[in-house]
Amino acid sequence: MSDSIDPALQHAYREVLRRNPGEHEFHQAVEEVLGSLGPVVKRHPHYLAERVIERLCEPERQIIFRVPWTDDAGQVQINRGFRVEYSSVLGPYKGGLRFHPSVLLGTVKFLGFEQIFKNALTGLPIGGGKGGSDFDPKGRSDTEIMRFCQSFMTELYRHLGEYTDVPAGDIGVGTREIGYLFGQYKRITNRYEGGVLTGKGLAWGGSQARTEATGYGTVYFAQEMARHAGVGFEGNDVVVSGSGNVAIYAIEKVHELGGKVLACSDSSGYVVDEQGIDLDLLKDVKENRRERIAAYASARSSARFVEGGRVWDVPCHVALPCATQNELDEDAARVLAGNGTEIVAEGANMPCTPGAVRVFAEAGVLFGPGKAVNAGGVATSALEMQQNASRDSWTFEHTEQRLAEIMRRIHERVVTTAEDYDRPGDYVFGANAAGFTQVADAMLAMGVI
Repeated sequence: MSDSIDPALQHAYREVLRRNPGEHEFHQAVEEVLGSLGPVVKRHPHYLAERVIERLCEPERQIIFRVPWTDDAGQVQINRGFRVEYSSVLGPYKGGLRFHPSVLLGTVKFLGFEQIFKNALTGLPIGGGKGGSDFDPKGRSDTEIMRFCQSFMTELYRHLGEYTDVPAGDIGVGTREIGYLFGQYKRITNRYEGGVLTGKGLAWGGSQARTEATGYGTVYFAQEMARHAGVGFEGNDVVVSGSGNVAIYAIEKVHELGGKVLACSDSSGYVVDEQGIDLDLLKDVKENRRERIAAYASARSSARFVEGGRVWDVPCHVALPCATQNELDEDAARVLAGNGTEIVAEGANMPCTPGAVRVFAEAGVLFGPGKAVNAGGVATSALEMQQNASRDSWTFEHTEQRLAEIMRRIHERVVTTAEDYDRPGDYVFGANAAGFTQVADAMLAMGVI
């Protein structure tokens, strides 16, 4: 049993372990939130009396289904699809779809649980959910991906709706996949229900700045952390893990704000570029040529490629883990702290292990958790839903301004909540307590449902 969890909440955590065996990522996500809630339930004991914790740890609905499809060689393939509709107390279920071989039910539950509080922190009327499949789009042709997406949506469509459940993209699901999914939904339902999926193409209902939103929002939050601590952001050396959508647009915004990104990575290794990452080249390698990160170093004399290894070995002032869960462990955290890193902000979902978070706290490194830091993506998805509902379209500048305002508001809310509980500077506590109390109060207002 975790020592980080208040004795009053230990029973609820034991029930999570008992009812969800083997789902270690889900256990980790629950432990991280419950570890912050001791002071909250002491101040508000009615949350315990009404068993709000136990109710929140059980998804409202868990959907698992078979996804059969035919590859280009005519062979039938079978994958598994998931949608965890976790909490609708604040609005329709909202959360992305992840297509990756590592996707299991526990993966989706961990992501959905995090999504509840992330969405609450945005201040927008959206609940929490997540979904996906163990399908791997890498190496598949466009027609194979289309057939898979059509089969996936043929089952999932019955659970969706702009007032019910609104998926978006995640790892392995970009505008191409959203297009195939939306086309099949429209075909089956005979409705152009634009608000049922977000992350759509601009020509057919998508939002300006949605592609950039998670990466931009991550940097906006890190900038607010720096300002609040009295630390300058301009001129800082930054390291970003990953080289996908979130990482690319985090790099772009860092450069716009005067920082310099020295390194980024993918699953094969990382590149270091002392002149600063050339964003146009990185986009060409990753978005157009779809090659490994080594191709960047091959095309740039100032860059070197390190096969394997840890991008966190590169000294920096600001670290932005933007790849995947549990990518930054305790050893890497010690290296960052030892190299003088001042700010770590999670662009991905739960990329830092609990041990890493403890190291940062002990070393005095400011640490921003993903449920607050990377909320810009889902916030802009909610803005896309607004535009679809009103048959409107906003400019990039207007949407980005809204995004920046939302991220500043989230930062202020997290900081204020932490200070209210005499935990100044504790972003983990502030994010968990603020998100939880909003959801818990809404649950109590609606009764036992």
